[in-house]
Amino acid sequence: MKTPLDPAHGSPFSANTLPPDDLYPLVEARHADPHRILGVRPHGAGEKILRAFAPTASSVTFLFADGSRRPLVKVHAQGLFEAVVPAVPSSGPGGYRLELVHANGSVSLTEDPYAFAPTLGNLDLHLLGEGRHMEAYRVLGAHPGIREGVAGTSFAVWAPNAQRVSVVGDFNGWDGRVHMMRRLGGSGVWEIFLPGVGKGAHYKFEIRGLHGDVFLKTDPFGFFAQHDLRTACIVEGLGTHAWNDSAWMEERSRRDPYSSPMSVYEVHLGSWRRPEDEPDRPLSYRELARDLVDYVKATGFTHVEFLPVMEHPFDGSWGYQVVNFFAPSSRFGSPDEFRHLIDVLHGAGIGVLLDWVPGHFPKDAHGLARFDGTALYEHEDPRLGEHRDWGTLIFNYGRNEVRNFLVANALFWLDEFHIDGLRVDAVASMLYLDYSRREGEWIPNRYGGRENLEAIGFLKGFNTACHARHPGVMTIAEESTAWPGVSKPVHEGGLGFSFKWNMGWMNDSLRYIAREPVHRQFHQGEITFSMLYNYHEHFLLVLSHDEVVHGKGSLLGKMPGDDWQKAANLRLFLSWMWAHPGKKLLFQGGEIGQWGEWDHSRGIDWSLTEHWPHGGIQALVSRLNALYREESALTLLDDRPEGFEWVDFRDTGNTVWSFLRKAPAGEGRDILVVVNATPVLRSGYRLGVPRAGKCTVLLDSDAGDFGGSGCAGNAEVIHSMDQPSHGRPASLLLDLPPLGVLYLALPV
Repeated sequence: MKTPLDPAHGSPFSANTLPPDDLYPLVEARHADPHRILGVRPHGAGEKILRAFAPTASSVTFLFADGSRRPLVKVHAQGLFEAVVPAVPSSGPGGYRLELVHANGSVSLTEDPYAFAPTLGNLDLHLLGEGRHMEAYRVLGAHPGIREGVAGTSFAVWAPNAQRVSVVGDFNGWDGRVHMMRRLGGSGVWEIFLPGVGKGAHYKFEIRGLHGDVFLKTDPFGFFAQHDLRTACIVEGLGTHAWNDSAWMEERSRRDPYSSPMSVYEVHLGSWRRPEDEPDRPLSYRELARDLVDYVKATGFTHVEFLPVMEHPFDGSWGYQVVNFFAPSSRFGSPDEFRHLIDVLHGAGIGVLLDWVPGHFPKDAHGLARFDGTALYEHEDPRLGEHRDWGTLIFNYGRNEVRNFLVANALFWLDEFHIDGLRVDAVASMLYLDYSRREGEWIPNRYGGRENLEAIGFLKGFNTACHARHPGVMTIAEESTAWPGVSKPVHEGGLGFSFKWNMGWMNDSLRYIAREPVHRQFHQGEITFSMLYNYHEHFLLVLSHDEVVHGKGSLLGKMPGDDWQKAANLRLFLSWMWAHPGKKLLFQGGEIGQWGEWDHSRGIDWSLTEHWPHGGIQALVSRLNALYREESALTLLDDRPEGFEWVDFRDTGNTVWSFLRKAPAGEGRDILVVVNATPVLRSGYRLGVPRAGKCTVLLDSDAGDFGGSGCAGNAEVIHSMDQPSHGRPASLLLDLPPLGVLYLALPV
């Protein structure tokens, strides 16, 4: 029905023109396409209808660019305003504004959000539906910018089973009636462009579920968010940081990770160090860019690995219960300040690895759980969709959009933050349908097996995408079973990871080193066993955070004996680890022999380094890292059997084992490593070597510089002789330090 005009004032004075199928969904805040009916719309020959839904306004006027005004009449008590007018100067974005007078008398001017075309195109929606939009984060989420000359923010979210989705925030009084989004066909994607909303605005999505329930949710693609009990997202762009690491990135793309040194310092940003005058405050990203970078460079680690930095509400989860997968934690600063930290690390020649958690997510009400009122990111059936041990939910890897979310998230950290590698948490829990489940608590796959076929497909796709788009980037699996081919390329039938954590080495070695030395002679197989499977995968040896929490004690606390023996055992253990084939990872505090178990709420006890034996252990780790970088025998053939050779692993009576780390011909000198795992000085110990000549002692873990006794009488240079031993043509005599390790460079 047309609304006649008052010729004197051009103002309408009749009822609304919307049919019931549009009117009631609109005024009840459940309309799925408000853009179709709001703004400037055709209405008969030569006329337009102006329509606005403004529940908080007492009056609404359209102000056109030519200065003309078109006041609207409130035609429904819930806030629907209309006017039918002759042709208007402009109906497009920027051609008019809305003047809203509110009940308290205040006046606001805004561009009309319902004048703008969709922010996503058909190709975007097609790729999202197929799970192939590798840069989904560029179209979903909140993106501040300028559209058709108007500044604002584009919002888009996937919620296919919602009746209605609105953007709510501090810019609209958190009122879900004000900015209802439109659903784009059958894609399940909702979108809107909000003029005047910029960086720093706080927002969430208000969702009306399938059965009418209304709830608030975080933005799954939000780039910045609050933490703790505050759960709003914060509008933030993709970053304006000017990177200075082009040389690093170019060199990384050419580097062979398998023949390069890789010693990783694992860091929990919130507890690495606290300011002395503010022990309850963690360091900021910018403070870490100064203090952490200097420390890692001084101690010689090649990489840092951060426990998950993605936003998480609960500090006690250490970051492993992620709610905002695309947002570095605001605990430490802004996303660009996190970029700055990575840039400075790269400038210091230090790579950055990041823990990534695609295996599960928490049940927090504002998070991904039942995101649109249904099991969207998870499975409906708890036998598939719930980790009862952890109280978390499992991603539905069989759903295209969920796989897309996760792969795009991985690529986001590589693209936007120049991350050098992703360590994937809890891979075993993803691979097995019966992981930590009793009979009857899980559902077999379509072949009747226990393998999670969808998760396997996802992991292969993730690895393929990362390696194809970012040559030189590493993916690392925390996988604790004997699953074959974890670090084998996908095209060869593997999962496609670059490396796998060597949990077997860790468990066997920690069990061995915790034994009293007098008993070790009966358990030397715990030391040698790792070499039987060492070349089945590309391994990373780990002494991670998991080994120093939940009552397990610190590394130093695990060692047997009195304080002297504990320190000597830890020096022995670290020296054995650095000599064993495989890359290295050590959690913060282990390098100083901290007495206490790790506590995420306090910093490392750095004052210990001023006292024996902690400063010595720290000095030893620095020396091990230096040798690791300098001696090609420790790296070039690290993943090949010809790079390792036992000299003697049978001397269980003395609890001594020895081996060679070998360099390729013409590319370095071989290293002899000898371990004496008892507190007994063994003088005149003969070992066979490949040739006679001058041998140089590179390391004695019992040296005084490292807090040891220094009682072994070895000269810095020892001459091997033409006397056969251990099946070799030459040999040398050594004094083996108690609970000590020797590294010797052999003649070329």
